[in-house]
Amino acid sequence: MLIGVPTEIKVREYRVGLTPANVRELTERGHRVIVEAGCGQGVGLTDALYESAGATVVASGREVYAQADMIVKVKEPQPEERKRLRADQVLFTYLHLAPDPAQARDLIESGAVCIAYETVTSESGGLPLLAPMSEVAGRMSIQAGAYFLEKAHGGLGVLLGGVPGVDPAKVVVLGGGVVGTHAVHIAIGMAAEVWVIDRNVDALRALWRQFGRPLNTVFSTRAAIEQHCVSADLVIGGVLLPGAAAPKLITAEIVRRMKPGSVIVDVAIDQGGCSETSRPTTHDEPTYVVDGVIHYCVTNMPGAVPRTSTFALNNATLPFVLALADKGYRRALLEDRHLRNGLNILHGRVTNRAVATALGFKYVDPTGALQA
Repeated sequence: MLIGVPTEIKVREYRVGLTPANVRELTERGHRVIVEAGCGQGVGLTDALYESAGATVVASGREVYAQADMIVKVKEPQPEERKRLRADQVLFTYLHLAPDPAQARDLIESGAVCIAYETVTSESGGLPLLAPMSEVAGRMSIQAGAYFLEKAHGGLGVLLGGVPGVDPAKVVVLGGGVVGTHAVHIAIGMAAEVWVIDRNVDALRALWRQFGRPLNTVFSTRAAIEQHCVSADLVIGGVLLPGAAAPKLITAEIVRRMKPGSVIVDVAIDQGGCSETSRPTTHDEPTYVVDGVIHYCVTNMPGAVPRTSTFALNNATLPFVLALADKGYRRALLEDRHLRNGLNILHGRVTNRAVATALGFKYVDPTGALQA
């Protein structure tokens, strides 16, 4: 198979779909890899490193899309990239289609085979290709929140950990999954007062066992969310419904009642955000203010630490990339139900139920569609 790696063109996105080490794994199995010149420059991976791993460097992303059987990248294809996709070409990347009908329509029209990292599953019920970026985003959410709580950046002027004789900041984490766990880890490490809210009691028990008494756990109800968000200095939105739009847990009324200068970091923004007042932002303009509350809603948070993020992501994606290349997409998807769960669009048909429901498209069973 000929695998292509374009340079990411989303604003301040420096991650890359394949590292030279993973390129070597493919080329030593007899596959060919082409990479766009400079695709790894943002994370210190030179064209020479790719060439030494067996890749061919081409001048433009247009050439990559024109030649490759499978495109491996990081972020959802931007409008100009979607125009380059071909029928039966495999696209393997993050898609986050539920809040993005324009992208979904373009991918349907392309006729491509679109496999989303974020809906690939594992035997344990997890999301193995989303997890590494959720780990990064969860940790970064506390860094970002602490930064924007500083008075110079518009915040309350509160130090997360306080000092002797002065209360620490109250951090409320919505969702006790991967994002929430890593946010809690950093917030507790910074000596904040940390509350996590989730409706999965087993998840709360696991967090209690992991972090002990410094963590406060609360079962999720509307009343609990309202009570704790209104009194919070920093709220982290880390809820996830795989493939579907994020639930709007933070209402506009709650935001109106929050402290002026408090901060919401909505990590769920890739799936539409968990606050009614959230809208996507970029690393160039990461925040805006609603009713005095700072909103940080960057859709590619891990892109701010691209080297760490690139290697973490590549560690997770390699087995699936190899399976798709070695077996071809049809056999690989039919033989692995977890990889098949990642199939969102196949030849113009929506094959992920959550995406179809969110966007109002007809759902087509992926197994039947692959066998047809």
